[in-house]
Amino acid sequence: MANSQNQTLLTLELPGVAKLKSGKVREVFDLGDRLLFVATDRISAFDVIMPNGIPRKGEVLTQISYFWFEQTRSFQPNHLLSRADGPLPPALQPCADRLARRSMIVKKCKPLAIECVVRGYLAGSGWKEYQATQTVCGVKLPPGLKESSELPEPIFTPATKAETGHDENIPFEQARKIVGGDIAEAARAASLKIYDFARDYARRRGILIADTKFEFGLDNGRLILIDEVLTPDSSRFWPADQYAPGRSQPSFDKQFVRDYLGTLDWDKTPPGPTLPDEVVAKTTAKYLEAYERLTGQKL
Repeated sequence: MANSQNQTLLTLELPGVAKLKSGKVREVFDLGDRLLFVATDRISAFDVIMPNGIPRKGEVLTQISYFWFEQTRSFQPNHLLSRADGPLPPALQPCADRLARRSMIVKKCKPLAIECVVRGYLAGSGWKEYQATQTVCGVKLPPGLKESSELPEPIFTPATKAETGHDENIPFEQARKIVGGDIAEAARAASLKIYDFARDYARRRGILIADTKFEFGLDNGRLILIDEVLTPDSSRFWPADQYAPGRSQPSFDKQFVRDYLGTLDWDKTPPGPTLPDEVVAKTTAKYLEAYERLTGQKL
């Protein structure tokens, strides 16, 4: 369903193509030996999907992922089988207007049963835990850090995957038990390497990547990067020119949505409230700005 008022894609069915999964944002379709990922314009907050979406959000998420997959493929294999500007298979051509710039064709593989989180700054649940125990996911940190402080070095903090609700942070030893020691070690090393590369790249373009979540899969035993990568939905992007430790930071993602919802008498259970036009427009602009800063191009 595309909203004719602002061409927002909220749901998608493809005639003759089986849908395997409908997530908070992505629709996953079965192309036989491959998968089709389509990023909709849905937006969630507090694990509730809002009834109206953010125009062009799915395009931004997909195109930023393409960008990072290309930037990192020399040292990290990934699941892409299509290019950002590549043609769709003939069977999907009739749906090209809905799939353009928001779809990718990828390998089928076996996803790891953990989320691979890297934190370079102290924020979110990490900040809450640090205040209580001076640790983040069991990793001991130095005393005296403030909210949003840059960590002495990035840390790997895996999490479980939750189909509904929140992922749960787990110690690395538990991740080893879930996926196996060698795979956990490889995922940690790959995650830290990708984060280091992306952090340095983004910083030169005025964005601080505070933390991010990677997904990996096994392709005939080989660890490959999958799903989305280093987007405003899977990461905290902060504008470098406004960074100041000791407080929460402005961001490039759902900030306007969360700020608006915080003014409402809403119990954070479905259904979510309809977002006003101004909040929607500001959020679209932030997603587009993130893309333009990272890539130097307009979408």
